[in-house]
Order: sequence, then structure tokens, then C-alpha cells
Amino acid sequence: MIILKICDILFISVIIIDIILFVITTIRSRNNHNYPIKESVSNPKFAILIPARDESKVIEGLIKSIKGQTFKIDMKDVYVIVEDINDYTCDIASKYGATTIVRKNLVLRRKGYALDEAVKFILDSGEKYDAYFIFDADNVLDKDYFRNMKETFLNGYDIGIGYRNTKNGNDNVVAACSTLTFSMINTLGNLQKNKDSRNVTISGTGFYIKGSFIEKWKGYPFHTLTEDYELTLYSSLNEMTSFYNDKAMFYDEQPTSFKVSLDQRTRWIRGFFDARKIYVKKLYEAFKTNDRNSGSQFSNWIGVKPYILIAIFLVLELFAKLVAGIYYFSINHTLAYKFFGQFLFFIIICYIILLITTMIIIIREKKIDLSMSSKIKAIFFNPIFLISYVYCAIMALTHKNLDWKKINHG
Repeated sequence: MIILKICDILFISVIIIDIILFVITTIRSRNNHNYPIKESVSNPKFAILIPARDESKVIEGLIKSIKGQTFKIDMKDVYVIVEDINDYTCDIASKYGATTIVRKNLVLRRKGYALDEAVKFILDSGEKYDAYFIFDADNVLDKDYFRNMKETFLNGYDIGIGYRNTKNGNDNVVAACSTLTFSMINTLGNLQKNKDSRNVTISGTGFYIKGSFIEKWKGYPFHTLTEDYELTLYSSLNEMTSFYNDKAMFYDEQPTSFKVSLDQRTRWIRGFFDARKIYVKKLYEAFKTNDRNSGSQFSNWIGVKPYILIAIFLVLELFAKLVAGIYYFSINHTLAYKFFGQFLFFIIICYIILLITTMIIIIREKKIDLSMSSKIKAIFFNPIFLISYVYCAIMALTHKNLDWKKINHG
């Protein structure tokens, strides 16, 4: 009983600490004064980088959408990165006039390494670009994507990301919930960061980096499992400006298998922790100096600590109630049912909170390509999808040999 009371006190204490952290982060994060300087170039030149190992099933859709843009892209500036010259992806790229880059160092298999080889190939060729865009091979772009992103570039932002819609969110409830993950990042997070002039969170694909930074780096130096999150942290430390342009829409394919989704999210979490190992101390030292990006540095330093604390102590609380119920079952049925009831009550409350959160996301999402049926299914399944992140975190922290794995598209 004493242990149960200690768990209760700790759990309540964590909730209070989290509320304080949220308030402090909200206030402190607004102390950001990093504003872009408008570009003088009127007709910027863009490079398009597409890591595309064995992506012949989907690459044509992306290339066609690039070719059909209202802001015209020279197809030779589209770089398709493959690992084998015999990959049929090369034939499709050649058919549309895109440039194929065949990787040389296949020991380093992550996306960041593929991008690094491509950037070095371009720099060695003497080509100069105002911005480098990065896409996954399964993406498809709205016809006005580059026209809208050009506006973000001309406004002076060092990094710009677009609105990530879904190609297949209506296939099943797993794809719908996976789609809503990016809605949480963008609609609930990045729109507010725009208002505070903070660095936005870069997630996966559909973004650009100014060419001046690529030239300064002499490659692409972000190589963790989540090179996008690594770039997010780097940008706040180095006073880069970034912007989420929800008018620049592109479509992405989501996993339809729950197991594939678990594997994917496990790698994301592992990459998240690996990136934080590199940058968290630097973030702590940086925000104390109160530079132009101190608000972004502070919020990135806090990161998801409040959510992790709640998850850890909630699991401990649930475990304590369950163990107590089992222990007392043969001694005192009344007491046992009381603990089982508390265990069930906590689960129901968590489910309801996550269900309401999902409803808020869906209500705020005005553009996402989900049918009403998919939205209703997602409202009830997404709490389970979100809770499964606890499992993913455990797998990420207990398995050493996690690495990039190919997800079959199309």
C-alpha cells in the first residue's frame, strides 16, 4: 500500500511538473527574434534531390508532378539517387531527362549518406543552386508546390517545408493515423512556431535548404536515422531561419501495415535520441546566451521531456495498480477489484484524452485528404496508435542494431 501511495504521489507530482514546464516553455519559446532577410534574386535556380533505391514503382509519379509545375524546373536539375545502374528507376529518370547519380559507398546506407554523395557530386560538377529540395521517391507534388515555395525562398528563409498531405490515407485506419502524425507536427506545432518566428520541425521530406549552406557544408552532414530532426536542431543552434508553408502541398505514401508502422516509428525514435545525444548539451549552452534563436533552442532542449515523463510514470502507475490487484485477488476480493477498477479507470481516461486530442487535430485540419469514414475510424484508433509509441520507445532503447530499412511503396 505504501508503494502504491508513493506511485500516486509521484504521478501527481509529474503532472504538476509537466504543467509548469509547458507554461515556462510557452513563455520562454516566444523569446525568438530571428527574422529572414529577403532575397534579391528574382528567378531562383532549384536542385531536386530524390533518394530512390529500387523505387521504379513510384518514381514516375513524382517526376511527372515536377515536370508539370507552374514554376518550371529544368529536368536536368532533378537528381535521382540510386545504388545500382541496372535499377529500372534509372530508365524512368532518363526517360524524363532527369540526372541519375549512382552511389559509390554502399557501406553507408542511410538517407543522409545518399544525400551527402549527391551533393558532393553536384558541387564537384560546378553547378550552383539557390536552394536544394529533398523529396522521397513516393511523393507527388501539387502543381503549385514550387511556385509557393519560391515565395518562402524569396522571403529569405534558409529552410522551407511544405504541407504534407496523404496519397493513401483512406486505404485503412493505420495509414489514416500515420497521416495524422504529421498533422500533429505541422498543424499543432509548426503553425505556432511560424507565429513565434521559431525554427520549425522538419519531418522527412518536402523541404529545401538554401544553397549557400550546402556550399558551406561541402556536402550533407546529417547522417543519423532521423537526419531531418538532426537538421532541425542544427538550424536552431546556427541561427538559421525556417518556415512552414502550408500552401505548398505535396502528397506522401503512408504504411498500411501496423507492423511496418511500428518498425518505422521505432527507427524514428532511435534517430531522435541519437540526434539529441549530439545536440542537447549544445542547445543548453546556447539558449543561456540569449541569442536570436534562444526561444527555439530552449523549446528544442525541452523537446518531448514532458510527454516522456508522463508516459514513464503512467506506465509505473498502471503496473502498480495491476500488480496490487493480482496480489490481493486471493486475499481480499473487494480490495483487488478496487485496484483493478483504478487500473481500468486510468486506461479509459488516457484513451479519452487521446481521443479528444485526435478530434482537435481533425477539426483543425482543413486540407488533409481523408474521407469522413477514415476520420471517424481514426478518432477511435489513433489513441491506440499513439500509445504504441511507448512500445516503439522501448524497442528503440533496447535494440542496438536498428538501421534504415526499405519500405516498399506503390
